[in-house]
Amino acid sequence: MPYVVDTNVLFAIFRHYYFDSFPTFWNKFDALVASGEIYSVREVFNEIKAGNQDDQLGKWANQNRHFFKDPTPEELRFITEIFSVPHFQQNLAKKRLLHGGAYADPFIIAKAKIDHAMVITQEKFKPNGSQIPAICNHFNIPSVDLEGFLKKENWVF
Repeated sequence: MPYVVDTNVLFAIFRHYYFDSFPTFWNKFDALVASGEIYSVREVFNEIKAGNQDDQLGKWANQNRHFFKDPTPEELRFITEIFSVPHFQQNLAKKRLLHGGAYADPFIIAKAKIDHAMVITQEKFKPNGSQIPAICNHFNIPSVDLEGFLKKENWVF
């Protein structure tokens, strides 16, 4: 099953899995990227771009632009389905207003739905919430956090 990665996961990876200290992690991660089994969306790239471009993640994102997929018409149609749920519409719109700029969540969810992929996010499931895990749960899209991904892939360091 492919994986779609949230911005917060990439920040966590680059904050904790240093290239020189975790070469096995990076070999495995790079292999998944090369095989197309793990990827993200253009809006995640835009969220990263809005931050510091001189950090390791910014440099990696610029060098791996293919990792960040453009939305398809089918994904854009599914985003309208997400926003047709009043609870999600209201809370997602509020989150966008608070954070401004790029907002990747609905694009991540739509990419996973259309590709039959699993979302990797550091957000936690909250009943009646409007974050990624709650929306994924509503639409029967699997999601895990970074630790869950590592366990699913049986990566031990």
